[in-house]
Amino acid sequence: MFSESLQQVAAGHSALSKVKMTVRSCFYLETDRLQIVKFKSIAEHRKLTLSKPEKYDYIEDVVCKETDIKENEMKLLPLGETGAKVLLIKQKGELHAIGTKCTHYGALLHTGALGDGRVRCPWHGACFNIKTGDIEDYPGLDSLPCFQVNVDSSGLVRVKGKRKDLEFNKRTKQMCEQDPSNQTTVVIVGGGPAAAVCAESLRQEGFTGNIIMVCKENTVPYDRVKVSKTLDLSIEKIVLRPLSFYKNHKIEIKRGVEATGLSTSDNVVQLSNHEKLTYNYLFICTGSMAREPDIPNASLANIHVLRNYVDSQAISSKLSPDKHIVVLGLGFIGMEAAAYCVNKCASVTIIGRGTVPLQPVFGTAIGDRIKRHFEEQGIKFIFERNIAQFVAKEDEKSAVGSVVLTNGEVLPADIVIIGIGSKLYTDWLKDSPIEMLQDGSIVVDKYLKTNVENVYAGGDIAYAPLFGSDDISAAIGHYPLAHYHGKIAALNICAKITPLNAVPFFWTTLFGKSYRYVVYEKREVKRYAIIATIENFIGHGKPDKVRIYGSLENLEFFAYYIKDGKVIAISSVGADPIAADFANFLQEGNILTEAEIEKQRFDWIRNKPKDLQIRFETESVVDP
Repeated sequence: MFSESLQQVAAGHSALSKVKMTVRSCFYLETDRLQIVKFKSIAEHRKLTLSKPEKYDYIEDVVCKETDIKENEMKLLPLGETGAKVLLIKQKGELHAIGTKCTHYGALLHTGALGDGRVRCPWHGACFNIKTGDIEDYPGLDSLPCFQVNVDSSGLVRVKGKRKDLEFNKRTKQMCEQDPSNQTTVVIVGGGPAAAVCAESLRQEGFTGNIIMVCKENTVPYDRVKVSKTLDLSIEKIVLRPLSFYKNHKIEIKRGVEATGLSTSDNVVQLSNHEKLTYNYLFICTGSMAREPDIPNASLANIHVLRNYVDSQAISSKLSPDKHIVVLGLGFIGMEAAAYCVNKCASVTIIGRGTVPLQPVFGTAIGDRIKRHFEEQGIKFIFERNIAQFVAKEDEKSAVGSVVLTNGEVLPADIVIIGIGSKLYTDWLKDSPIEMLQDGSIVVDKYLKTNVENVYAGGDIAYAPLFGSDDISAAIGHYPLAHYHGKIAALNICAKITPLNAVPFFWTTLFGKSYRYVVYEKREVKRYAIIATIENFIGHGKPDKVRIYGSLENLEFFAYYIKDGKVIAISSVGADPIAADFANFLQEGNILTEAEIEKQRFDWIRNKPKDLQIRFETESVVDP
């Protein structure tokens, strides 16, 4: 049969890898001359495989034996001799090969959490379908490449992939062309991730009509999470897509203008430049605006309410070793900004009305450890205080020079950074018939539809049903969820009826320590600007206790938040991919109880961190 196959190749036949051979450990290799080569081992095959000329688009090679990978296992394996790697996954008896890194910020996915049909990034919770590589949960925009997998008669696993996919490790789903004869128009009001994902998802789902995006800022949508973490950012480096992407796909973007009114009877959005946009479908995702302080002299120069990239750049440009920085707010915005500034100025002082930073999210014990970590870096806290007055410099009356606290204490302040909350950007809709709550959030159903036909809302402003519950809703300001809302809105506009089904995954990084937080969504989540702060509980209520496993002192732990015998949230530091695993666990409809973790605290964890039993053996139970 082997000689017969040689004759077939000589006659010009292809699909060589599928030909079964009687010689053990033999398989076909396509070389430049289409030779049939027999090898005795995988190592010998790799040694003799030659790099193909640029004219060849594919690499094909053996990556392992079928017996080398177990059920529900992920392996990072080299393909060929180019240094490229693939992620090989075995689930339900099938083998799949996809790209190796999350398309958001490059986390290696074999260190993430494998769920039912998807792998979740350990850092920020993005999910990719293991069969297609398609992105299914966010953040990020691009999908993963997917590679062909075959097992030959001798049990060797062969993977074939495009060279460019192996090199770039990401792909944009195919976008349809605009049809000039299709005058159906979707207007997207908003310039954040929900808007960006909605616009390109419409093209990916076959919408050939007009797409118009209205952006208040004078830029295309960008990664707003960076605003408080990296103040010296370059806007060009953090845009989600370059302007050319939208131009190429005939997505019109109106920058530097905002919506000022809506007539649902005429299907018209009124803009600040007096333009009127007529729509067939409308997606509203205007997000939040930073809350301004009601404090005397708040208009002085060098007082910055941190919300967008312009604020970040303004603060960064003024930092110098002689400057004293005052931060108002104990949430993520203030903490992240303080962490960035501390090594670039004379002093940083954080002021807040609470007693522990980030306490509403992580609880008192973890919040106190974060406080000590900041103090170790030279940051000072003043608790249970507010700023009563901003005072101008004696030699520069237009700029802030100090702050007076509510107890009369005076602090030098060359720069003040404000992070005290947000309010929803929906005032422009107050005269419309769209149903809104008193806080400005828009009531939507599980398809993101408002009470007005063909009008959808998403992101921070959407008062939407929570995960796992159709009868409890909340407005959740959450960066990845905003992406997801954009996708769901696009699918439903395209009549591909799809309900909401995503678990919130929060994160921050402070002085090199990455904090994850996953919550079972029967809690209200509020957000200021960039990343979520969870302030009030609903449904389950405030947790009764927090069970911490590992070393809080060494910032290597994970914590269960328990209410009425159920785990309603998990946080972690240095314990990846436990938070991602818990998100998958919830996504698949499971509930974790305190009784289960008392019996076997780690049994539910499918993707276990290294040395789990040793590193996280110590348990402490604390008040929330």
